[in-house]
Amino acid sequence: MTVQRPHFRHLDPEECTALLARHHVGRLAYTQRNRIDIVPIHYVLGEGWLYGRTAAGHKLEVLEHNRWVAFEVDEIEGAFDWMSVVVKGGVYLLRADGSEDEIANYRIALDAIRTVAPFALTPEDPVPERAIIFRIHIDEMQGRAASTR
Repeated sequence: MTVQRPHFRHLDPEECTALLARHHVGRLAYTQRNRIDIVPIHYVLGEGWLYGRTAAGHKLEVLEHNRWVAFEVDEIEGAFDWMSVVVKGGVYLLRADGSEDEIANYRIALDAIRTVAPFALTPEDPVPERAIIFRIHIDEMQGRAASTR
């Protein structure tokens, strides 16, 4: 049996964006003092932002005090055949009321979210407790890949 040595490389920005666009579940990492948490979340990529929604709770309380996060998405075919993208940026909570800009940003986010969850924030919403919409600005984006091909 011949063992293939993996080739590791950095993904270019277009490859990173394409990977983020193909998926809708990733992991959000955030910190509070000396503790790091990481949770899976649904998201949608759009125009330099990741859009998502959440419910009230610990994560939201922490993000209101420290908005800086990391977000990761992976495609894994095997131990040495994978691609991974990490985004770093700030989380911004969006409101359906407020200034015209705030309302416009909220609508953009909700429309994006409804491309993968059409019933979001409607009476048919399967997770109505996730009523808080947020976006993460893509300040930094890096990708890596391994391949035996």
